[in-house]
Amino acid sequence: MSQTNFRVGDLANNTRQICAHIGLARESAVDLLLFPELSLTGYPPEDLLLKPSFIDNVRNELENIASHAQNIVAIVGAPIRGSRSSGEPTLHNGAAVLANGRVSNLYHKHRLPNYAVFDEQRYFTAGQKALILELNSARLGLTICEDIWLPGGPAEWAAGEGNAEVILNLSASPYHRSKGEERERLFAQRSTENRCFLFFCNTVGGQDELVFDGHSLVFGPDGALIVRGHQFKEQLLFVDIDPTQATSLRSRDPHWPSPSYVREPQEPSLSTTDRISCVSITSPRSSNRPKLTKQPLVRLASPEEEIYEALCLGTADYYRKNCFRGAVLGLSGGIDSALTLAIAVDAIGQKNVTAVSMPSKFTASVNQDDASILADRLGVALLELPIEHLAVEYNKLLSDSFANTLPNVTEENLQARIRGNLLMALSNKFGWLVLTTGNKSEMSVGYATLYGDMAGGFAVLKDVLKTSVYRLAKWRNRESEVIPQRILDKPPTAELRDNQFDSDTLPPYELLDQILESYIEEDRSPKELEALGFDREIVEKIMQLVDRAEYKRRQAPPGVRISTRAFGKDRRLPITNNYIAGFNTSDE
Repeated sequence: MSQTNFRVGDLANNTRQICAHIGLARESAVDLLLFPELSLTGYPPEDLLLKPSFIDNVRNELENIASHAQNIVAIVGAPIRGSRSSGEPTLHNGAAVLANGRVSNLYHKHRLPNYAVFDEQRYFTAGQKALILELNSARLGLTICEDIWLPGGPAEWAAGEGNAEVILNLSASPYHRSKGEERERLFAQRSTENRCFLFFCNTVGGQDELVFDGHSLVFGPDGALIVRGHQFKEQLLFVDIDPTQATSLRSRDPHWPSPSYVREPQEPSLSTTDRISCVSITSPRSSNRPKLTKQPLVRLASPEEEIYEALCLGTADYYRKNCFRGAVLGLSGGIDSALTLAIAVDAIGQKNVTAVSMPSKFTASVNQDDASILADRLGVALLELPIEHLAVEYNKLLSDSFANTLPNVTEENLQARIRGNLLMALSNKFGWLVLTTGNKSEMSVGYATLYGDMAGGFAVLKDVLKTSVYRLAKWRNRESEVIPQRILDKPPTAELRDNQFDSDTLPPYELLDQILESYIEEDRSPKELEALGFDREIVEKIMQLVDRAEYKRRQAPPGVRISTRAFGKDRRLPITNNYIAGFNTSDE
């Protein structure tokens, strides 16, 4: 299984990677090499799929890759043109079986997800058949990602009706918290109910907001985990199995095959013959190939470790794949910018990161000291660009326009916008990526300045709640203190006026984050939250803040998705929206 980091749209580079792995696998006398979903294009290619020239190029590259598939069978994910019986053209999320130097057969993904970050029904037509590959007396059923997330469908058709001993799954399954444990429970169940080996080959890498965590898996027909791929790393996994173990287990099971499949409403009524295709391929086997020794299972990362690794990979790939020449961020001496700097250094290296201290008259000397200590510990260059005199000039320039008004949040936000302007100037001059440092708690309630601290190219902590920021910082300090303990201990503040603290405006983050998680990620109503014990007035205030801030979030840079409901691809509410989340509705 090739757990590889592909670049969306970079067909030439992806082809080189695929061909290189085919060569390595052939040298190791591998029978079959499995690649992830849409490996040739990268996932998700989005509206590139609407360009006819792009699909033409894909087909040409697929033929090129097929020519390298000699003395080995390779299965590559790619968009595949097709047609209906009426002659109407279609496009499929496909798996191409490559053997003997040509494209031997094609499988079309059956279940096209259209929820959360997925939008496959915009581009693809669902396939209606299972494909069984007969390879050197073994029967292998092909599936793609979502095809195995629900019972029934092509996996059960292949295993139950087609006697496939192995289910192969090409996948591009994006990461969110605890996704690994969820997969392992589900795939153990799938392999058990189908009495088959299950190979899950997942892609790895960052693509805009999404992070793919690898974590490829192999389960036995008894549901036992045989192989676990690394999380967040590329890997070529070599696996030996004996398919007859599945046949033997089935022969001892009086309930096999079980009539567990309940047809989904949208699925047509098809006979067994109509919904299963079979292709036979003979691949030369090396008689002197040594049997692989069983390796110990790679451990699953802890909750904080996997989130931290996801943030690093998402940041690194956004930086690398978009060809930036460096990264820059504002370092305030607070917890958010401290964690962002640590992630940036771990992701792309200290020599590629510049921190900027931009003190105003409201900046405490302790925060400047902490910023300097952190930059020194991480080996990062620290620029100091004081903004007090710039803020004075801005206020002078606006004094006539602001005559007869009292100072308010406007003057506070001017400071944030001056800082954003300076960071963007450095970006413009040197080709640096500006990393914003705001967290999900702030973004949720609009506690952020548009064109100020929100100005930038990538929001590392966009989907990380404030309480998680502290947990991640403590995890980063687990072996030695990198982020000064004083940064973790002091109360958070924007430092845009005298004696300002986040708690002046917001409830304690421990309470705020619970409500935000319930409202944003779980879609709970105000009444449900009140029933859970939350104060009605606080719930209503927070929900209104979240809804009012939609226009800000729409203009925020992309950031790494780590939750089941991130702002961006996941949660798309209208900006102009007269629905008010609260208790004063007619159904109360």
